[in-house]
Amino acid sequence: METLAKDFVTLLQYLLPGFVSAWVFYSLTSFPKPSQFERVVQALIFTLFVHASVHLIKEGLFFLGNRWSLSTWDKNSQLIWSIISAILIGTLFSYFANNDKIHKKLRDWGITRETSYPSEWFGTFLKKITFVVLHLDGERRLYGWPIEWPSEPSKGHFVLVQASWLTEKEQIPITGVESILVDVKEVKMVEFMEKTWEKNNE
Repeated sequence: METLAKDFVTLLQYLLPGFVSAWVFYSLTSFPKPSQFERVVQALIFTLFVHASVHLIKEGLFFLGNRWSLSTWDKNSQLIWSIISAILIGTLFSYFANNDKIHKKLRDWGITRETSYPSEWFGTFLKKITFVVLHLDGERRLYGWPIEWPSEPSKGHFVLVQASWLTEKEQIPITGVESILVDVKEVKMVEFMEKTWEKNNE
């Protein structure tokens, strides 16, 4: 039993940098957190990247150490560089997941048709910066500028400013209200309006 406990602690210490990278990644992106098993698999993948980067850092420091005496490499040094690498790798993966740059290149090369975004919903709201019309229950339509919106189409809220109710004949501004919070569960459809103000400025 003691051997099993020691093996578990050793495995946990080995995977810890990967879990740190995964924690940073999910903190900085809108991807839903996976199941426990998938988290362990992702931690293993991130751990591979972390240990590879720590190995390169170690080799680089040893190379510099042949010319200038910097310090000694021990377990504490390895732990510190593992944590630093884990944070940087998690941040780097988050950066590319949030801007679609790598997937865009892969689409240009015909390798994939996917994006780096967690869903079409997320990608559309990220790229369509414009006024929207929310179609609500009861055939009501709410027009406004979204300053916040849900990362997923199943939960969360819209925050609209400059809001108005739309009827078949007119637009009725909602006066005396700074912003409106709308539950996404009440929204049946979202319209993204043309950027007519940009055309008028031209």
